[in-house]
Amino acid sequence: MKNRLVHHAAAVAQPGGQVTKQREAKQAIMLRARRAGAVFLLASTTAAIGAPALQAPPVKEILSIARMQQARQDVDLRGQLRQADRIVPFRLTQSGGVTRYSFTNPDEALQLRLGAADSKLEEINREGVDKISGPEFEQNVRGTPVTYEDLALKFLYWPNAKVVGEDSINTRRVWKLELQPPSRQSQYSRVIVWTEQESGALLRMEGYDWSGRLAKRFEVVSVQKIEGRYFLKQMRIESIQPDTGKVQSRTYLEIKK
Repeated sequence: MKNRLVHHAAAVAQPGGQVTKQREAKQAIMLRARRAGAVFLLASTTAAIGAPALQAPPVKEILSIARMQQARQDVDLRGQLRQADRIVPFRLTQSGGVTRYSFTNPDEALQLRLGAADSKLEEINREGVDKISGPEFEQNVRGTPVTYEDLALKFLYWPNAKVVGEDSINTRRVWKLELQPPSRQSQYSRVIVWTEQESGALLRMEGYDWSGRLAKRFEVVSVQKIEGRYFLKQMRIESIQPDTGKVQSRTYLEIKK
C-alpha cells in the first residue's frame, strides 16, 4: 500500500402507572441520542449515579445508538495527534454522516462513513479515492498506536456482542459490552467497550490480542462545550506491552475549538 497518512428521558407509563425498566432504559438512550452528537464522545452534563440500576436494552440497540453518536453532527474543528514531542495536526470535518481527517505535507485525508451494516474507510489524495481494507487495517496511523481498524470502528459492527455488566466512569453510568470479531482478520480477539447509558457515547475501549492479553486502551480524558454542545476534548490511547501489562506508549487525540 502506498505511503499513507495514519492519522483513528422520560419513560412511557404503562396502564396502571407501571413503567418497565427495559423501556425506561431504551427511551433514555434514544432521547439523549437525539439531543447529542460528537466525535467519540458527546456526554450529558449530569448522571444519576444514585438512581436504581436499569435493565440493559438489547446489545444491538446499544451499538446502533453508539454508531449513530459518531455520525450525527456537522462539525469543522482543528485537532492533533500528540505522542511525546511529536505532533500531527489535522482538520476534522463531519457532515452528512461522513467524518474526514485532513492532513497536510502532503495533502491527504482519511474519510470514514458509518452505515447501518458496516463502516467504510477511504484515503483521499491527488490520485483519487482508495478504499482501505483487508491487511491494510493493521497498519498504523503516522507511527502512532492507532490503526486503520481502530479509526474505522469496525468493532461496533461485530455480530458476536453481549452486555457483560454495568459500571460507572467519572460519575456516569455505563453499559459494559464484550464484542468478538467474526473471524481472525481483526487484530483483536475481543474488544471491551463502555458506553454511557444516557447518551450512548463511547467512554472507554480495550482491545485484547489473540492470546487474550490487553494490547490497547482508549479512554476519554476530557470534554468541552462548543456552541452549547459537548464534544471530545482529549482522548488518551495507550499501547500495552502484552507480556508485562505495562504501558509502552501514550498518544493523545486532541480536538480544539
